[in-house]
Amino acid sequence: MLHGRCLCEGVRFEIDGALGPLGFCHCSQCRRASGTAFSANADVRRADLRLTRGAELVREFESSPGAFRAFCGRCGSPVYKRFEAEPERLRVRLGLLEEDPGLRPRAHVFAADKAPWYPISDSLPQFAERIPPKPPRS
Repeated sequence: MLHGRCLCEGVRFEIDGALGPLGFCHCSQCRRASGTAFSANADVRRADLRLTRGAELVREFESSPGAFRAFCGRCGSPVYKRFEAEPERLRVRLGLLEEDPGLRPRAHVFAADKAPWYPISDSLPQFAERIPPKPPRS
C-alpha cells in the first residue's frame, strides 16, 4: 500500500495495487503543470487509487482534448492525469507519494521538448516523444 498527499495535506490517497513503469515526462504541458523541468509519473489502475480525504478539493482541467489534469484546488499540487479514452487508467504524480514505490524510472519521454536550461545527464534512455510500442512477437 502506498500513500500520497498534496502540499496542504487536504487531499490524501492510497494506492493498493501495482504501479506501472515510472518515467520522466519533458513535454511542455507537464513542465507547465509541474513548474519544473519534467514530471515524474507512473500509471495506476483507477480502481487501485482511493481518495481518503479531500475529494471535494480535487479540481480538473482539460489540458488537451480528452486529457484531464487533477490538482488540489487549495494548494495547486498536481495529483493525477486521466484520459477520457482510457477511464480505467490514471497517471499519478510521484512527488506526492510518502513511501518509496520500489521502482525506478525507466526513461525520459518527450525529450525533444525538454527545457533548454536542463541538461539530461543520467544514463536513462531518452525518447523524442513517447516510448515506441514493442513490436508484436512472431
